[in-house]
Amino acid sequence: MPFARLASVTTPTCHIGLGLAAVGRPGYINLGRDHDLGENRSVEALRTRTHELLDAAYAQGVRYFDAARSYGRSEEFLAGWLQNRPDVDDVVIGSKWGYTYTADWSADAERHEVKDHSLAAYERQRAETDTLLGDRLDLYQIHSVTPQSPALTDKELHARLAEAAARGITVGFSTSGPAQADAIRTALAVTVDGEPLFRTVQSTYNALETSAGPALAEAHDAGLTVIVKEGMANGRLAGPGAPEALRTVAEETGLGCDAVALAVVLRQPWAGVVLSGAATSTQLASNLHAAAVDLTDDQLSRLAALVEEPRAYWERRGQLPWH
Repeated sequence: MPFARLASVTTPTCHIGLGLAAVGRPGYINLGRDHDLGENRSVEALRTRTHELLDAAYAQGVRYFDAARSYGRSEEFLAGWLQNRPDVDDVVIGSKWGYTYTADWSADAERHEVKDHSLAAYERQRAETDTLLGDRLDLYQIHSVTPQSPALTDKELHARLAEAAARGITVGFSTSGPAQADAIRTALAVTVDGEPLFRTVQSTYNALETSAGPALAEAHDAGLTVIVKEGMANGRLAGPGAPEALRTVAEETGLGCDAVALAVVLRQPWAGVVLSGAATSTQLASNLHAAAVDLTDDQLSRLAALVEEPRAYWERRGQLPWH
């Protein structure tokens, strides 16, 4: 598996990855986006910003970069950076298929992405990803699987994914929604010729939404690499808008709310890679401080009180506007 390469990386930040959802397109649901990106969200402006973030992340020890077909031009930006940095040969590159970006580079589009987990969608998007990332792609994930996703029962799709795995691509899946645990356990049971199909899982887990934790522990024990997304709850755990308990603990540590929030995730024994969704280099530097946060039992107990009921959490997330 490509993530085995991270075992040889000795920097404290090797288990923090950079996700490109926030910078691959002009509109997204993260809070504070107007301040983060400003008014200039042209293709070239976000290409430059993405390359600067990738440079900064790599210089500080980050070795996993995560894109998706639905993240606007994230694959294109990442591919361009890789071409400009021929010295970078020790990174792990992941992307996702299953959503199509439909906003046409508008932050005000009525619909930003369309979900389709069919075999036809996979074949189309796999070809698109291959055109951009080619043999630099290490991991291809089904984007936002739910327990009802046809991708979990489509045997023909499973066979095609197994063919990709036989050619060297690691096959994984991501999850979203209040039933993440059910989706993870269903996916763990998917096999092709008696062998497990999926080798990685990427799920939402943060100080507010911990319901996937037990299932992610099971996935880890089954040999999957666990990638954690939305550790900042789409900005709800950052800055002055963060819950009081988190702000208090952050003050005690002398670091930012974001670093503390990500540290809560990093300390989970099953967490292989925790994604930063930084949109600025300053945010990235602050996020990476998570590797140095040492939380006491008392602080962890106070933060544990922040957990929300899963359906309430996902309902609120669904109401976040695209900025």
